[in-house]
Amino acid sequence: MKLFSRKRESDKAVSLSPALYSAHPFSAIRAYVPLSRAQNELYQSLREAVPVIDAAIGKLVRLIGTFEVSCEDHKAQAALRDFLSRVRVGAAGAGIYTFLSAYFDQLLTYGTAVGEIVPDGTGRVAGLYNASLADIELVQGDNPMQVSVCVRDSGRLTPAAHPERVLLSLLNPTPGTVQGNSILSGLPFVSAILLRVLATMDKNFERVGNVRFAVTYKPAQGAGTVNAKARAEEIAREWSRAMRDSGQVSDFVSVGDVSIRAIGADNQVLDYEVPVRLILEQIVSKLSIPPFLLGFSWSSTERMSAQQADILTSELEYYRTLLQPVVEKICRAFLIADGYAGELTIEWSNISLQDETELASARLNNARAMQLEQQLEVNE
Repeated sequence: MKLFSRKRESDKAVSLSPALYSAHPFSAIRAYVPLSRAQNELYQSLREAVPVIDAAIGKLVRLIGTFEVSCEDHKAQAALRDFLSRVRVGAAGAGIYTFLSAYFDQLLTYGTAVGEIVPDGTGRVAGLYNASLADIELVQGDNPMQVSVCVRDSGRLTPAAHPERVLLSLLNPTPGTVQGNSILSGLPFVSAILLRVLATMDKNFERVGNVRFAVTYKPAQGAGTVNAKARAEEIAREWSRAMRDSGQVSDFVSVGDVSIRAIGADNQVLDYEVPVRLILEQIVSKLSIPPFLLGFSWSSTERMSAQQADILTSELEYYRTLLQPVVEKICRAFLIADGYAGELTIEWSNISLQDETELASARLNNARAMQLEQQLEVNE
């Protein structure tokens, strides 16, 4: 009697290992380590992976608004306004707003923005340039009030040849450092969770939408192994033919004990709406953008929307204080190079038409109050 006998080939059990589905393709976000130095590639991946983040930054850039420059000398003012509208930016851009849009976008994304005033052969301002942070390193100077912008060259750091032409802005810098903090800091962790949920949703809906079937054939008692194997192969062949996408409806007919069921039909698909909204609320709160501006209708009342708009206005006012020194430096560089003297004033436009309406309504109420006070004085 043999204790161990070789199983027949038709009786061998086949074990299929589950497929290892990769997570979301943005591995830099998944491998993010808190409290480590922020990498520019990470923040760029965040904007590419999460459209809400990219849309929020784009809206902040467009909502920053415009400004008017006033000079004591009217001739200098006309020349300056013409310069700001025509100044060359980079290889194909023109206008101060083209430069400020890229500069502000870089400031929000990376926490640091660097630009340069490019002169011509005569010393006049020929254009503006948005520098790439990949080629730049900020180095602390001899005292806490100095910072040196250095250029990476073959592994060496070379200070900028003309630091007076460099434009530099830092967003919420950490005290004691010369490194700004991105508006996206704190979002890699929650964004990685969001991408993991979306990747899982993609796989689950791929399984549910493209239905897989389990066809089980139970041979009758007394049927030979060879006949059962041949019958199973025939059923598999006919089932594949019936399910093949040929543009026509096909029927599957079988004889014997054959059961067919959809794989995963008895499992409940997870509800993704609640966790996705929870994560999006964290992202939107960090970006300081009202949800309705991003297309989210999260039970927002008219009064709540007005309050959110006021908060956004204060945020934009803060960003304007960061951009104003840059605009003033560019304007003064042009005036000095062209031989103009005198002070200049920069006046930003109101954030939105709603502000204009509220200001007009306030002026109307004040005028009515003054009129009533004058009538009371006359009557007395």
